Amino acid sequence: MNEKHNIQLSINGSQYTADVEARLLLSDFIRHTLGLTGTHVGCEHGVCGACTVIMDGHAVRACLMFAVQADGLEIMTVEGLSEGPEKLNALQEAFREAHGLQCGFCTPGILMSLIPFLKNNPEPTEQEIRYALSGNLCRCTGYQHIVDAVLLYVERKNS
Repeated sequence: MNEKHNIQLSINGSQYTADVEARLLLSDFIRHTLGLTGTHVGCEHGVCGACTVIMDGHAVRACLMFAVQADGLEIMTVEGLSEGPEKLNALQEAFREAHGLQCGFCTPGILMSLIPFLKNNPEPTEQEIRYALSGNLCRCTGYQHIVDAVLLYVERKNS
């Protein structure tokens, strides 16, 4: 018998309550139960970074956590970055303008990794940005445009 556990959590400012199996991954809860499909699942081993979300201010891999572990916590997914589909946030806009994405599969995880990084390091060097991106795999861009997008964001934010 699969015992269910009641969880309550906040995702993108909305409160959710659900009964979930102990083995349900947080990434599957976000994508399949809540329908927030911006959180992508790539490797399912925590290596690629596609499933990165922000949990209580820290970037975490949603494919390495169970939904029950998120009980009582505050989570932000890529859907929570902008005010709506027609209004990108400043980092998303910099990615668009600097061609920091191609297929877009890795982009949500990269953005969610960068948000806490940039909060803690508002004027990063190119080397620091590359180090911050080292946990996210992208097979399309070669990273230079991603770095350029972050530098554009930093330049605009600090001007």
